[in-house]
Amino acid sequence: MARAPRSTAKKPRLRALPGRASATSAAASAPARTRARDDDAEATLAYARGVLEAEARAILGVTERLGDAFLHALHLVRECTGQVVVTGMGKAGHIGQKLSSTLASTGVRSVFLHPAEAVHGDLGRVGQGDVILALSNSGSTEELLRLLPLFKRMGTPVVALTGDAESALAKGADVVLDIGRIEEACPLGLVPTASTAALHAVGDALAMTLLRSRPFGRDDYALLHPGGKLGRSVLRVFELMRTGRANPLVLDTARLSQAVVVMTNTPGRPGAACVVDKDGMLEGIFTDGDLRRLVEKGHQDFEVPVRQVMGKRPRCITPETLVLTAAAQMRELKVDQLPVVDVEGRAVGLLDVQDLLAAKFF
Repeated sequence: MARAPRSTAKKPRLRALPGRASATSAAASAPARTRARDDDAEATLAYARGVLEAEARAILGVTERLGDAFLHALHLVRECTGQVVVTGMGKAGHIGQKLSSTLASTGVRSVFLHPAEAVHGDLGRVGQGDVILALSNSGSTEELLRLLPLFKRMGTPVVALTGDAESALAKGADVVLDIGRIEEACPLGLVPTASTAALHAVGDALAMTLLRSRPFGRDDYALLHPGGKLGRSVLRVFELMRTGRANPLVLDTARLSQAVVVMTNTPGRPGAACVVDKDGMLEGIFTDGDLRRLVEKGHQDFEVPVRQVMGKRPRCITPETLVLTAAAQMRELKVDQLPVVDVEGRAVGLLDVQDLLAAKFF
């Protein structure tokens, strides 16, 4: 079959798609794109820094407003015989929840009351002797304003944290902590940012000043923070040490074999036995490591008095020693047990490395 004649018509030339450049032009524009990205990144960082600066200015601006009203609010909270009830809506409500949590963590009875839930029964959380901390930047939050007459009827004083000293909330409160009108760190000028930072800071100032004026120490704080790193940092040896039947004690007149039996049969199977005299005073310690070293040297007489092979003058700790301190000593001495003695030198317990592992100190 004869081939069709090849067309002599010219093919259309392909044009670059919009936005696409040739290899040459693309290479030429690469430095420009890099400069644009760098400029954009710097502008972004500059704006982010501006947000932080705006919030910092807002907080510093409030420092000049603290005065008699702050002292009055502090007095009301300090003399409160009930609980501190913190309330607020939206972003201010979230700041209020954190404030209530901070107060509770420092020994002040506190609860957060959601304004919308309050009118549906949660108002029962409020009672005689309570103090109300109401947070609202605008001071015109409808859900909060509905509660003011109810608080008055219940006889609970209201401290308002607000940015408008002439607002309905401020006029209905007993004390007003005014943060002033604050320009938000937002491109729209609407999102609560600098104002919530100021509310947060004033709440912290109130909570920490209150803490400073009350007898509340590290041990009290530890009692309220038993978990996590905070709890471990203030934990005392008496809270972890082995006592009673779990405390491996053997008389210094006992045979080595008896010491090994004590180490084996004591609950928890500690790797050591504390050697004491007839009055319970610590004389020494015998450990699994001591036993292994004796065996390696060919010692086979288990009828010798344990005082002949015990470690004398062992490093000791007291029940009140911080566990962190005891753990540091164990690491320094490369030992797995530390005897615990009272002020007179009696062996009252044993701290074992297994106890520290269980409490996540290692």
